[in-house]
Amino acid sequence: MGNASCVFAGCIDQASVGIVEKWGRFEKMAEPGLNFFNPCAGQYLAGVLSTRIQSLEVKIETKTKDNVFVQIISSIQYRVIKQSADDAFYELQNPGEQIQAYVFDVIRAQVPRMTLDQLFEQKDEVAKTVLEELEKVMGGYGYSIEHILMVDIIPDPSVRRAMNEINAAQRLQLASVYKGEADKILQVKKAEAEAEAKYLGGVGVARQRQAITDGLRENILNFSNKVEGASAKEVMDLIMITQYFDTIKDLGTSSNNTTVFIPHGPGHVRDIGDQIRNGLMEAKAGAS
Repeated sequence: MGNASCVFAGCIDQASVGIVEKWGRFEKMAEPGLNFFNPCAGQYLAGVLSTRIQSLEVKIETKTKDNVFVQIISSIQYRVIKQSADDAFYELQNPGEQIQAYVFDVIRAQVPRMTLDQLFEQKDEVAKTVLEELEKVMGGYGYSIEHILMVDIIPDPSVRRAMNEINAAQRLQLASVYKGEADKILQVKKAEAEAEAKYLGGVGVARQRQAITDGLRENILNFSNKVEGASAKEVMDLIMITQYFDTIKDLGTSSNNTTVFIPHGPGHVRDIGDQIRNGLMEAKAGAS
Protein backbone atom coordinates (compact mmCIF):
# COMPACT_ATOMS: atom_id res chain seq x y z
CA MET A 1 0.00 0.00 0.00
CA GLY A 2 2.04 2.85 -1.24
CA ASN A 3 1.40 5.95 -3.17
CA ALA A 4 3.24 7.95 -5.81
CA SER A 5 3.00 11.70 -5.42
CA CYS A 6 4.54 14.83 -6.83
CA VAL A 7 3.93 18.47 -6.27
CA PHE A 8 0.83 18.58 -8.42
CA ALA A 9 -0.50 14.97 -8.48
CA GLY A 10 -0.62 11.76 -6.46
CA CYS A 11 -1.67 8.15 -7.16
CA ILE A 12 -3.75 6.28 -4.59
CA ASP A 13 -3.68 2.47 -4.70
CA GLN A 14 -6.84 0.36 -4.88
CA ALA A 15 -8.30 -0.54 -1.44
CA SER A 16 -6.70 2.61 -0.02
CA VAL A 17 -7.83 6.12 0.79
CA GLY A 18 -5.76 9.30 0.79
CA ILE A 19 -5.84 12.13 3.33
CA VAL A 20 -5.64 15.55 1.72
CA GLU A 21 -4.71 18.59 3.83
CA LYS A 22 -4.78 22.28 3.09
CA TRP A 23 -2.43 24.51 5.02
CA GLY A 24 -2.06 21.75 7.63
CA ARG A 25 -5.77 21.12 8.12
CA PHE A 26 -7.77 18.12 6.90
CA GLU A 27 -9.70 19.02 3.77
CA LYS A 28 -10.95 15.85 2.10
CA MET A 29 -10.29 12.17 1.34
CA ALA A 30 -8.79 11.16 -1.98
CA GLU A 31 -10.24 8.13 -3.81
CA PRO A 32 -8.06 5.44 -5.43
CA GLY A 33 -6.50 6.53 -8.72
CA LEU A 34 -4.80 9.69 -9.93
CA ASN A 35 -5.54 12.80 -7.88
CA PHE A 36 -4.41 16.39 -8.61
CA PHE A 37 -3.47 18.91 -5.93
CA ASN A 38 -2.89 22.66 -5.87
CA PRO A 39 0.26 23.24 -3.86
CA CYS A 40 -0.02 26.97 -4.48
CA ALA A 41 -3.20 26.94 -2.42
CA GLY A 42 -1.50 24.87 0.31
CA GLN A 43 -3.13 21.58 -0.78
CA TYR A 44 -1.13 18.34 -0.56
CA LEU A 45 -1.44 14.58 0.16
CA ALA A 46 -0.75 14.06 3.86
CA GLY A 47 -0.92 10.27 3.92
CA VAL A 48 -2.58 7.07 2.70
CA LEU A 49 -4.50 4.45 4.71
CA SER A 50 -5.28 0.91 3.58
CA THR A 51 -8.90 -0.22 3.87
CA ARG A 52 -7.99 -3.90 3.62
CA ILE A 53 -8.58 -6.27 6.52
CA GLN A 54 -5.52 -6.52 8.75
CA SER A 55 -4.70 -9.22 11.28
CA LEU A 56 -3.14 -8.75 14.69
CA GLU A 57 -2.01 -11.68 16.83
CA VAL A 58 -2.19 -11.10 20.57
CA LYS A 59 -0.64 -13.41 23.18
CA ILE A 60 -1.96 -13.04 26.72
CA GLU A 61 -0.91 -14.87 29.88
CA THR A 62 -3.49 -14.95 32.63
CA LYS A 63 -4.86 -17.17 35.41
CA THR A 64 -8.15 -19.05 35.61
CA LYS A 65 -10.51 -19.32 38.57
CA ASP A 66 -8.96 -22.66 39.60
CA ASN A 67 -5.47 -21.06 39.69
CA VAL A 68 -4.17 -22.46 36.40
CA PHE A 69 -1.89 -20.19 34.38
CA VAL A 70 -2.75 -20.23 30.69
CA GLN A 71 -1.49 -18.51 27.58
CA ILE A 72 -4.24 -17.39 25.22
CA ILE A 73 -3.41 -16.69 21.59
CA SER A 74 -6.04 -14.66 19.76
CA SER A 75 -6.22 -13.22 16.27
CA ILE A 76 -7.96 -9.85 15.79
CA GLN A 77 -9.01 -8.90 12.27
CA TYR A 78 -9.77 -5.22 11.77
CA ARG A 79 -9.93 -2.61 9.03
CA VAL A 80 -10.20 1.15 8.53
CA ILE A 81 -13.73 2.43 8.00
CA LYS A 82 -13.50 4.28 4.71
CA GLN A 83 -16.02 6.95 5.70
CA SER A 84 -14.10 7.60 8.93
CA ALA A 85 -10.58 7.40 7.51
CA ASP A 86 -9.77 10.89 8.80
CA ASP A 87 -10.49 9.74 12.39
CA ALA A 88 -8.30 6.68 11.90
CA PHE A 89 -5.49 8.85 10.51
CA TYR A 90 -5.53 11.58 13.14
CA GLU A 91 -6.83 9.92 16.33
CA LEU A 92 -4.48 6.95 16.81
CA GLN A 93 -0.73 6.89 16.43
CA ASN A 94 -0.50 3.09 16.69
CA PRO A 95 -3.86 1.26 16.36
CA GLY A 96 -2.28 -2.18 16.86
CA GLU A 97 -1.02 -1.28 20.34
CA GLN A 98 -4.38 0.24 21.23
CA ILE A 99 -6.29 -2.87 20.15
CA GLN A 100 -3.86 -5.12 22.01
CA ALA A 101 -4.30 -3.09 25.21
CA TYR A 102 -8.08 -3.43 25.10
CA VAL A 103 -7.84 -7.16 24.37
CA PHE A 104 -5.54 -7.59 27.39
CA ASP A 105 -7.96 -5.66 29.57
CA VAL A 106 -11.08 -7.60 28.56
CA ILE A 107 -9.59 -11.09 28.63
CA ARG A 108 -7.87 -10.56 31.98
CA ALA A 109 -11.21 -9.43 33.36
CA GLN A 110 -13.15 -12.42 31.96
CA VAL A 111 -10.86 -15.44 32.28
CA PRO A 112 -10.24 -15.25 36.08
CA ARG A 113 -13.99 -15.79 36.55
CA MET A 114 -13.86 -19.14 34.74
CA THR A 115 -12.30 -22.52 35.46
CA LEU A 116 -9.98 -24.10 32.93
CA ASP A 117 -12.68 -26.46 31.68
CA GLN A 118 -15.14 -23.59 31.34
CA LEU A 119 -12.57 -21.58 29.42
CA PHE A 120 -12.17 -24.36 26.85
CA GLU A 121 -15.92 -24.84 26.59
CA GLN A 122 -16.81 -21.13 26.41
CA LYS A 123 -13.90 -19.65 24.46
CA ASP A 124 -16.32 -18.43 21.79
CA GLU A 125 -18.21 -16.49 24.46
CA VAL A 126 -14.96 -14.85 25.56
CA ALA A 127 -14.19 -13.91 21.95
CA LYS A 128 -17.69 -12.45 21.59
CA THR A 129 -17.23 -10.31 24.70
CA VAL A 130 -13.89 -9.00 23.43
CA LEU A 131 -15.45 -8.23 20.05
CA GLU A 132 -18.29 -6.23 21.61
CA GLU A 133 -15.94 -4.18 23.78
CA LEU A 134 -13.53 -3.45 20.94
CA GLU A 135 -16.32 -2.40 18.59
CA LYS A 136 -17.52 0.16 21.13
CA VAL A 137 -14.10 1.70 21.55
CA MET A 138 -12.43 1.33 18.16
CA GLY A 139 -15.49 2.44 16.22
CA GLY A 140 -14.96 5.96 17.55
CA TYR A 141 -11.43 5.95 16.16
CA GLY A 142 -12.48 4.96 12.65
CA TYR A 143 -11.71 1.23 12.91
CA SER A 144 -14.07 -1.72 12.44
CA ILE A 145 -13.39 -5.02 14.25
CA GLU A 146 -14.33 -7.77 11.81
CA HIS A 147 -13.54 -10.99 13.67
CA ILE A 148 -11.84 -12.24 16.81
CA LEU A 149 -10.58 -15.82 16.90
CA MET A 150 -9.33 -17.65 19.98
CA VAL A 151 -6.60 -19.51 18.15
CA ASP A 152 -5.21 -21.50 21.07
CA ILE A 153 -5.42 -21.94 24.83
CA ILE A 154 -2.18 -23.31 26.26
CA PRO A 155 -2.16 -24.34 29.96
CA ASP A 156 1.01 -24.76 31.96
CA PRO A 157 2.91 -27.93 30.84
CA SER A 158 2.47 -29.63 34.23
CA VAL A 159 -1.29 -29.02 34.06
CA ARG A 160 -1.42 -30.44 30.54
CA ARG A 161 0.36 -33.61 31.68
CA ALA A 162 -2.05 -33.96 34.61
CA MET A 163 -5.07 -33.49 32.33
CA ASN A 164 -3.75 -36.15 29.94
CA GLU A 165 -3.19 -38.57 32.82
CA ILE A 166 -6.72 -37.98 34.14
CA ASN A 167 -8.17 -38.51 30.69
CA ALA A 168 -6.16 -41.70 30.22
CA ALA A 169 -7.26 -43.04 33.62
CA GLN A 170 -10.92 -42.32 32.84
CA ARG A 171 -10.66 -44.12 29.53
CA LEU A 172 -8.99 -47.13 31.17
CA GLN A 173 -11.75 -47.22 33.78
CA LEU A 174 -14.40 -47.11 31.08
CA ALA A 175 -12.62 -49.85 29.14
CA SER A 176 -12.55 -52.02 32.29
CA VAL A 177 -16.29 -51.58 32.74
CA TYR A 178 -16.95 -52.58 29.15
CA LYS A 179 -14.60 -55.57 29.45
CA GLY A 180 -16.35 -56.70 32.65
CA GLU A 181 -19.75 -56.47 30.96
CA ALA A 182 -18.45 -58.44 27.98
CA ASP A 183 -16.99 -61.16 30.27
CA LYS A 184 -20.31 -61.32 32.13
CA ILE A 185 -22.24 -61.82 28.90
CA LEU A 186 -19.79 -64.52 27.80
CA GLN A 187 -20.15 -66.37 31.11
CA VAL A 188 -23.95 -66.21 30.96
CA LYS A 189 -24.01 -67.41 27.36
CA LYS A 190 -21.56 -70.19 28.18
CA ALA A 191 -23.71 -71.35 31.12
CA GLU A 192 -26.83 -71.25 28.96
CA ALA A 193 -25.06 -73.28 26.26
CA GLU A 194 -23.88 -75.87 28.79
CA ALA A 195 -27.38 -76.16 30.25
CA GLU A 196 -28.88 -76.57 26.79
CA ALA A 197 -26.22 -79.17 25.88
CA LYS A 198 -26.90 -81.17 29.06
CA TYR A 199 -30.63 -81.02 28.43
CA LEU A 200 -30.25 -82.21 24.86
CA GLY A 201 -27.80 -84.88 26.01
CA GLY A 202 -30.34 -86.15 28.54
CA VAL A 203 -33.04 -86.22 25.88
CA GLY A 204 -30.71 -88.16 23.60
CA VAL A 205 -29.87 -90.72 26.31
CA ALA A 206 -33.55 -91.17 27.13
CA ARG A 207 -34.40 -91.73 23.46
CA GLN A 208 -31.49 -94.14 23.11
CA ARG A 209 -32.64 -96.19 26.07
CA GLN A 210 -36.21 -96.18 24.78
CA ALA A 211 -35.01 -97.40 21.38
CA ILE A 212 -32.99 -100.20 23.01
CA THR A 213 -35.97 -101.25 25.08
CA ASP A 214 -38.29 -101.25 22.05
CA GLY A 215 -35.75 -103.20 20.01
CA LEU A 216 -35.34 -105.86 22.68
CA ARG A 217 -39.10 -106.20 23.10
CA GLU A 218 -39.56 -106.60 19.35
CA ASN A 219 -36.78 -109.21 19.09
CA ILE A 220 -38.25 -111.24 21.95
CA LEU A 221 -41.71 -111.21 20.43
CA ASN A 222 -40.45 -112.20 16.94
CA PHE A 223 -38.25 -114.97 18.30
CA SER A 224 -41.06 -116.38 20.50
CA ASN A 225 -43.49 -116.42 17.57
CA LYS A 226 -41.06 -118.14 15.17
CA VAL A 227 -39.58 -120.71 17.60
CA GLU A 228 -42.26 -122.79 19.29
CA GLY A 229 -41.77 -123.57 22.93
CA ALA A 230 -39.25 -120.73 23.51
CA SER A 231 -40.07 -118.61 26.52
CA ALA A 232 -39.36 -114.90 26.82
CA LYS A 233 -36.72 -115.60 29.47
CA GLU A 234 -34.82 -117.97 27.20
CA VAL A 235 -34.93 -115.51 24.33
CA MET A 236 -33.63 -112.73 26.58
CA ASP A 237 -30.78 -114.91 27.80
CA LEU A 238 -29.82 -115.71 24.24
CA ILE A 239 -29.86 -112.08 23.19
CA MET A 240 -27.78 -111.06 26.18
CA ILE A 241 -25.18 -113.75 25.47
CA THR A 242 -24.95 -112.59 21.87
CA GLN A 243 -24.57 -108.95 22.91
CA TYR A 244 -22.03 -109.93 25.55
CA PHE A 245 -19.71 -111.67 23.08
CA ASP A 246 -20.16 -108.85 20.53
CA THR A 247 -19.01 -106.39 23.16
CA ILE A 248 -15.95 -108.44 24.04
CA LYS A 249 -15.13 -108.70 20.33
CA ASP A 250 -15.38 -104.91 19.90
CA LEU A 251 -13.16 -104.27 22.89
CA GLY A 252 -10.55 -106.65 21.58
CA THR A 253 -10.41 -105.23 18.06
CA SER A 254 -10.30 -101.55 19.07
CA SER A 255 -6.79 -100.07 18.85
CA ASN A 256 -7.56 -97.21 21.24
CA ASN A 257 -8.44 -99.34 24.27
CA THR A 258 -6.22 -99.89 27.26
CA THR A 259 -6.53 -102.81 29.65
CA VAL A 260 -10.19 -103.32 30.64
CA PHE A 261 -11.33 -105.67 33.42
CA ILE A 262 -14.85 -107.05 32.97
CA PRO A 263 -16.67 -109.84 34.78
CA HIS A 264 -16.81 -113.06 32.72
CA GLY A 265 -18.76 -116.26 32.99
CA PRO A 266 -22.33 -117.54 32.51
CA GLY A 267 -23.32 -116.33 35.96
CA HIS A 268 -22.40 -112.77 35.16
CA VAL A 269 -24.30 -112.93 31.88
CA ARG A 270 -27.34 -114.22 33.79
CA ASP A 271 -27.06 -111.37 36.30
CA ILE A 272 -27.02 -108.82 33.51
CA GLY A 273 -30.03 -110.48 31.91
CA ASP A 274 -31.91 -110.45 35.20
CA GLN A 275 -31.17 -106.73 35.66
CA ILE A 276 -32.46 -105.85 32.18
CA ARG A 277 -35.53 -108.03 32.65
CA ASN A 278 -36.33 -106.44 35.98
CA GLY A 279 -35.90 -103.00 34.39
CA LEU A 280 -38.36 -103.87 31.62
CA MET A 281 -40.89 -105.22 34.12
CA GLU A 282 -40.60 -102.10 36.28
CA ALA A 283 -41.02 -99.88 33.25
CA LYS A 284 -44.09 -101.83 32.20
CA ALA A 285 -45.53 -101.64 35.69
CA GLY A 286 -44.89 -97.91 35.83
CA ALA A 287 -46.59 -97.35 32.45
CA SER A 288 -49.69 -99.24 33.58
